[in-house]
Amino acid sequence: MDFDFTFFALLMTNGVLIGLMYSLIALGFVLVYKATDAINFAQGEFVMMAGYLAVLGAFGVNFWLGLIVSVLGMAAFGFVLERVMLRPLIGRPVVAVIMATIGLAAVLRGIWPMLVGVDTYNITLPISDEPIELGPLLLQPVQLFGAGVALAFLAGFTWFFLKSRMGVAMRAVADNQQVAMAMGINVERYFALAWAMAGLVAALGGVVWSSMLGVDTHLALIGLKVFPVVILGGLDSIVGAIVGGLIIGVVESVAAGYLDPYVGGGTKDFAPYVLMILVLMFKPYGIFGKRKIERV
Repeated sequence: MDFDFTFFALLMTNGVLIGLMYSLIALGFVLVYKATDAINFAQGEFVMMAGYLAVLGAFGVNFWLGLIVSVLGMAAFGFVLERVMLRPLIGRPVVAVIMATIGLAAVLRGIWPMLVGVDTYNITLPISDEPIELGPLLLQPVQLFGAGVALAFLAGFTWFFLKSRMGVAMRAVADNQQVAMAMGINVERYFALAWAMAGLVAALGGVVWSSMLGVDTHLALIGLKVFPVVILGGLDSIVGAIVGGLIIGVVESVAAGYLDPYVGGGTKDFAPYVLMILVLMFKPYGIFGKRKIERV
């Protein structure tokens, strides 16, 4: 059978676009881990909650109003969550924070259907639905929009961490909390900022993914889809989140395009985890993760 270059190019393009949107969600994991050394297993539920807030805030008529409500609501939720639930866990073993986020995920997934029902809600972006022709390729506007949003905010967060005073302080807190406190940095304030920013990232990702998949409890599964991205790229690396997202997006797309016809579908759901396991066998901290050596 002849190689279809157009089909391959379409798979690669779609994989890159989806991968960039994965990277945006992965950034939420990275932000929390860099600040607290804990993994937020409720990030997928944050995305789901952001989608619901966007639907409720839009009142069915104004997308931008829904976006503003979602962004402000999720940033405030992340800040309050850190103050009320997670701050008392400072100094406790990291597993305590992890278990708290797992419990939070279950609570969020149970509460929202009780509040708004189990129906699937749709978010309509203020863009055309007509596919965009790029040579022989037909690209979906929603994917281009989502990839553009992801690129813009990934670039913004990169600048924030490398150049801004607050970003440098957050990096100092992530490197060594005790040294940061000795230098006069308010560690607790930056913990709260990290969770607020994780909520902000979830809001942006939630609106983008909700426009593609709809808003219901299944949207929370995006957290599991993104988990191989952060492990593959490195839990403490923004660059790793971007590269990991691109790799996973392409792997999913190519696997679905070439293997699904032979196995009946579903390869894009497990292929990223297979790749993650293979990479971890050789690079346990991920591609760009910082190697840590602890004396015990």
